[in-house]
Amino acid sequence: ILLLIGALPNWGYSRGWGYGPSGGLGLVLVIIIILVLMGRV
Repeated sequence: ILLLIGALPNWGYSRGWGYGPSGGLGLVLVIIIILVLMGRV
């Protein structure tokens, strides 16, 4: 799980380089994944 969390920010930041909708989508995906992980743990 820690590896997953560690890999998410890197993907999110790389997405953020494309300033615009892709950055917003990456942020939303990260938030959703975190909520799902918190809900399961």
